[in-house]
Amino acid sequence: MMMKTLFTALIVMMSFQLQAVIETYEFETPEQEQLYTEIINELRCPKCQNQTIAESNAGLSEDLRYIVYQKVSQNQTKREILAYMQERYGDFVLYDPPVKPSNYFLWFAPIIVFLIILAAVLTKVGRRRVKGEQSESGEE
Repeated sequence: MMMKTLFTALIVMMSFQLQAVIETYEFETPEQEQLYTEIINELRCPKCQNQTIAESNAGLSEDLRYIVYQKVSQNQTKREILAYMQERYGDFVLYDPPVKPSNYFLWFAPIIVFLIILAAVLTKVGRRRVKGEQSESGEE
């Protein structure tokens, strides 16, 4: 009996997820549709952080997709739309943020971490060689 109740609850919870809304927007030209698709695949979901707004099911992403749709329908350019999103949500919303002092860390931290690891490995290998040479010369 308990298993049947648990199974029923699981089915009900899954059915709520299956009722997700599929967005369909009408565009005047295929170029507008292509521009829309291109832009939503270049914008990061501010809530999800590791997904584009095209991939995310978050409510915020739905809103952002609608804003992009409106701006594409108003014949705004890609540059104008991305500038609007960047102004409103910051550099984080762009998957390819510009290089500027406020986000140097995003651009250069991976290189710095790599150089630190490389220096540590080279130092460790260098110590092993010196110890190996010293023990060989001490035996003779």
